[in-house]
Amino acid sequence: MTAQYRPLTGQVALVAGATRGASRAIAVELARAGAFVYATGRSSRSAGRSEIDRPETIEETGDLVAAVGDGRALVVDHLDIAEVSGLIEQIESDQGRLDILVNGLFGGDIYAQFGDKLWEHDLRRGLRMIRLGVDGHVITAHQALPLMLRKPGSLLIELTDGTTEYNRSYRKNQGFFYDLVKASTERMTGALHYEMAPHGGAAIAVTPGWLRSEAMLELFGVREDNWRDALDIEPHFAISESPTFVAQGIAALAADPDRARLGGSVVSSFDLASRYDLDDVDGTRPDAWRYIVEVQDPGLPADDSSYR
Repeated sequence: MTAQYRPLTGQVALVAGATRGASRAIAVELARAGAFVYATGRSSRSAGRSEIDRPETIEETGDLVAAVGDGRALVVDHLDIAEVSGLIEQIESDQGRLDILVNGLFGGDIYAQFGDKLWEHDLRRGLRMIRLGVDGHVITAHQALPLMLRKPGSLLIELTDGTTEYNRSYRKNQGFFYDLVKASTERMTGALHYEMAPHGGAAIAVTPGWLRSEAMLELFGVREDNWRDALDIEPHFAISESPTFVAQGIAALAADPDRARLGGSVVSSFDLASRYDLDDVDGTRPDAWRYIVEVQDPGLPADDSSYR
């Protein structure tokens, strides 16, 4: 997608949970494609860090959006119904429309006790994961859809983790609560599409692969420009992808007039890249979920040569 080609000009997007990771990149790529983007998050230069306690702020996302297009960065807690209602009222007042909603909210990883059985997991931590990964999505969709569905062509993206095939099996290494949250996202997408379709809207779930998020790069002590140094620690990290990979795919999906044919389904960053002929920032096209199923999970030696 070139700088001159801005297929989303005139459209308005809300990217919920855009402080970091894939959602931040999605906000940037939607703006680059011409949409006016509202980017929301809890971590702020003025209000301080959220419970995730990372240095990224929603204002930084706003700066990145402003560098390529138009938008606003706002501090919003998407578990607070009044705050989300106020956000939608502001979008309606400012723009009179909302065409695209990306539900990228989570941050529940910090509460996960990977590998613990339900009865071993701290209940309050598990329920907080559900609040962040399910309740926030429901609240945001509930408040946003009346505005979105005033005009046909609205698109709701549920950002998730794992393809349909992968999620058919229980995530035994990640535990009950994490599995429940990610499985719920797919179910929500199907239900939302069923309800939106008669009004000309579509809901689609999108999963990145092994994401080189800020937290993941920090975990391995690398940066985006030298991320391959992490292969000495974790060879399977070779199949990882930048946040821009999935973000470009979602921008292309949003510009596709036939996107409703994917309604109710889960598509990966690789699926979108194949459909719209896109590559990651390093010129490759990683198929992370096929690699995870065929190489990593079976315990085979790392070899990404057939998966890019």
